[in-house]
Amino acid sequence: MITDPDAIAALNAAQITSGVMSRRVIAWLIDCLLIGMIGTAVFSFCVFIGLVTFGFGAGAFGILPIVPLLYHWLSMASPMSASPGQAILGLTVRNDDDLAPVTPLQALIFTALLYVTLALGVWPMLIALFTTRHRTIHDMLSGCVVVRKEALTRAAAFWNMRDPGAYRR
Repeated sequence: MITDPDAIAALNAAQITSGVMSRRVIAWLIDCLLIGMIGTAVFSFCVFIGLVTFGFGAGAFGILPIVPLLYHWLSMASPMSASPGQAILGLTVRNDDDLAPVTPLQALIFTALLYVTLALGVWPMLIALFTTRHRTIHDMLSGCVVVRKEALTRAAAFWNMRDPGAYRR
């Protein structure tokens, strides 16, 4: 039996983030598919508005770049604290300090930094291969961590707590 508090914290950190990397990649692909479907619907609506208004409604196409941002921000700020792709694969985005759900501002920062990272060409995301909890740059700068939702149990309460013995019953 492990009694060292640091060993217990490390074990729980490993349990809560095991398998996250591969799930994040698959979730991102699912999200791309869903954003594509939503974008196609919004594009079709903009074309319809443009045709009905004889071209005066063409300004509606300006909302297309906002669709992915709103998709991620609103889903992160929702009670599930995850994009639909992440939720399908059992992931959730949490505050790194105490594993609380992210705030809307934190979700906005996370989303903005995600798209900055994507604009820089996915290379900055490779830092997740070398960090202890597989966090990317946008995770670290926004104070978030992506964890498995099923691992958020009482045993995971040791995540960043100073005295793990206080939670044993």
